[in-house]
Amino acid sequence: MGMKCVKCGTDNDLRDRTTNQGRCKNCNHPFAFEPSAVINTKFRFTDPFFAKAINDISDDNRLYFTPKQLFYLLDRRLNARVFNPIGFVGCSFISTFFIIMGVIISQGFGLLPLIAIIAISAIFTATNNRKANPKFRRKTARILQVLGGIILIAGMIIGLSLNSFFWFVFSVLSGMISIYLGYRQLNRINDIGQSFFISESQFDSWINRWKEINGFEKMLPFPREESTASLISTEITAYSFDRVVVCDNAAIAQMLIANNFHFENSCAVLSITGYPESIFTTVLEMLRRNPDLKVYALHDASPSGVALVYNLRNSPDWFFNTNAVIYDLGLLPRQILSSQGVFVINSAESSQQAQQLPEEVRRDLTSEELKWLDMGNFVELESFSPQRIIRVANQGIAKSQAPDSSDSLILIDSGADSVYVVESFG
Repeated sequence: MGMKCVKCGTDNDLRDRTTNQGRCKNCNHPFAFEPSAVINTKFRFTDPFFAKAINDISDDNRLYFTPKQLFYLLDRRLNARVFNPIGFVGCSFISTFFIIMGVIISQGFGLLPLIAIIAISAIFTATNNRKANPKFRRKTARILQVLGGIILIAGMIIGLSLNSFFWFVFSVLSGMISIYLGYRQLNRINDIGQSFFISESQFDSWINRWKEINGFEKMLPFPREESTASLISTEITAYSFDRVVVCDNAAIAQMLIANNFHFENSCAVLSITGYPESIFTTVLEMLRRNPDLKVYALHDASPSGVALVYNLRNSPDWFFNTNAVIYDLGLLPRQILSSQGVFVINSAESSQQAQQLPEEVRRDLTSEELKWLDMGNFVELESFSPQRIIRVANQGIAKSQAPDSSDSLILIDSGADSVYVVESFG
């Protein structure tokens, strides 16, 4: 297997890499990964593969990103290599076709019901595979519908040609069941939680290896907790921001700040957990003094995420008894339910938290959203790229300049502290 050097672009085959002790034959730069040394073929990749993932998540090295955002991207791409819907479907149909043809040629029609049942069961099982990505599960669900149609039509033809009541009934029942199961699974794609394809320990070892050899220019460290408050001049504290983005995750707040989102939008960026600690209290005091403040909530599609607006609106530590207008930019379960290819996680802990949400929060959610949350489903904001998160936040701020003229901003509370919800996440 050839591998290009990420430093000089020279192609090195396995013999070159072995002869040069894992270094480029041209510039002597060490390779971070050696695919041939990896036992599990699912996790074999090259330095250019890893470098492209970093380049893509950073938008050509323009944007800072969190480690978890890179984790999600690598998991998605390695998963797609194994769970390839086209390959799975192709192999399934080719195998089934030759088996059926062999049975027909030998006139052993008695095996066809067993083949049909095995095929339906195998494809239905694939649609429930939590390791598989949503695209794979969606494709296999559609194939389940197609298979049902084939069984329905072919079985009826065989039944009529043989004048067999059994074949007619079996083809109708099994075909309709297969079509129904496919339809059911298509509507449950975002209800079935997905498991990570790679482990955190694997990811950490890859990150440490890459950092040792090539380093990271745009990957952020874990948000630092600074107990000592920074001194801010009185001239600055006399000024008050007109806007603030509040995140439920310190890592997202750090990512926005690192990418100068606060400068470009003339707004403050804080997290509900108190990030950045060094200036948090001072900035919040400045914000609360502004009678025309606009607040933008940016959060996970999770129980704690959907409760963010409620906490901002009702906590005396935030904007209780103020005229602040709050815009919920998402993520919201309704945005997830109308999306495809989203990484949905499921946990018993999340289910318990959802059922313990304040009644005021649950009242603002649809029955479909409540069902989705109560099942323990959630989606992390870090599963999206920095570019998309920043674009959504920019769009939300732009649309809030004239909320009544924007179809995507829905007023859900017309009280003193008005709340608008954004219907789609970018």
